[in-house]
Amino acid sequence: MPVAALLSGAVIGAGIALLVREVLRPAPALGPALDRLNQPPAPARTEAEGVDRDELWGRWLLEHLADAPGVRIPYKDLALTGTTPARFLLTKAALAAGGLLLPPLSTIPLLLLGLPLYLPAIVGLLAALVLWFTPDLALRDKARRARAEFAHAMAAYLDLVALRRANNVSAEQAMEQAAQVGVGWAFQRIQGALACSHVDKVAHWESLARLTAELDLPVLDDLAAIMRQSADDGASVYSTLRSRAKNLRTELLAAQAAAANADSEKMTAPGALLAVLVMLLIAFPAIIRMLNT
Repeated sequence: MPVAALLSGAVIGAGIALLVREVLRPAPALGPALDRLNQPPAPARTEAEGVDRDELWGRWLLEHLADAPGVRIPYKDLALTGTTPARFLLTKAALAAGGLLLPPLSTIPLLLLGLPLYLPAIVGLLAALVLWFTPDLALRDKARRARAEFAHAMAAYLDLVALRRANNVSAEQAMEQAAQVGVGWAFQRIQGALACSHVDKVAHWESLARLTAELDLPVLDDLAAIMRQSADDGASVYSTLRSRAKNLRTELLAAQAAAANADSEKMTAPGALLAVLVMLLIAFPAIIRMLNT
């Protein structure tokens, strides 16, 4: 008992001492502080040091497997979703390796009981094949949703550019001011493309055309064509921009309605199956009674 009380008192005293030290922390010495401020800057990190290990492994796979048969890298979808090809290929390889090794490892106890050896190998190959293509399907769906989101942003951007052009603003200034008003990743991509046009000394619509080719965005190509015509012919494109924005909204609403109808049709089969099960459940006692009589 005295030992426990002594240890408890020592712990409490140490805690109080640390608390007092933190509260009443003395001012740092001026000399060491100035020495730390005057130290030379740390050397810049090289590109290899700034990249994580997964990215380095992915780059190694990309160098050795990019030209292999059956390996397809969707560069446009990757650029749209912000995923690097190296990380995408590493994910595919990791999932395929996991699918290949997991069935044989999980069936080791069954192999000891006499399970045929070829069966886990076949299951592993099938799992590896399915998991190899799983990232492609996920990336395709993500890119599809990103393009739909970009189309919604473009409908607003077209209206903003049209309003700027209605105020007698030049074509390039209208595109820049409209891009600055919007928020979100789509407007950030447009702002980046317009900023690159200043660096490359090209027209804004040329930068948008490059972005269209890089990310596969047809709605952006329409704006580039309209603004190019406005700059070449000096024509007023207010009505053209508003009409394109209206048509784009109509297309998006039609696509959303079609998706909703498709989802409703998918729910028809489960609903019909549930109705059949309920009917069988209701009729089951009567059928049993008839069979027993």
